[in-house]
Amino acid sequence: MIITYWIIAAAVFGVIEILTLGLTTIWFAGGALAGAAMAALGFPITVQLIVFFVVTGLLLVITRPIATRYLNNRVTKTNVDSLIGMTGIVMETIDNLKAQGQVQVNGQVWSARSSSEEHIINEQEKVEILAVSGVKLIVKEKGGD
Repeated sequence: MIITYWIIAAAVFGVIEILTLGLTTIWFAGGALAGAAMAALGFPITVQLIVFFVVTGLLLVITRPIATRYLNNRVTKTNVDSLIGMTGIVMETIDNLKAQGQVQVNGQVWSARSSSEEHIINEQEKVEILAVSGVKLIVKEKGGD
């Protein structure tokens, strides 16, 4: 009778994994199948639970790094994140209240806003890029702000 519960648990974990595709419950499905195998062999519930947790843990530790490496390689990476922390030169005075400002970084000119609403950064000042918001750089004066 307990074997039925293990198989149902494995099926539920499997369905959740299919719906989410997040590699979060597949390890539990494997553990539940191992628990079902222990139930089929007549082992007591404590042994079944121990095997469930051990197998789940082993599957997680051993296979997750391999699976995430191969399954997450389709993510398209952009160069925008590489801008954070870089230094740029203000090409047009940055004034958040007037919604104006441009910064040149890596030979490209970007719209820019100061990280501080009331702070104006003048042309030719060096700025540090803190973040990218849409198509605008969020900057602070290099060494200041």
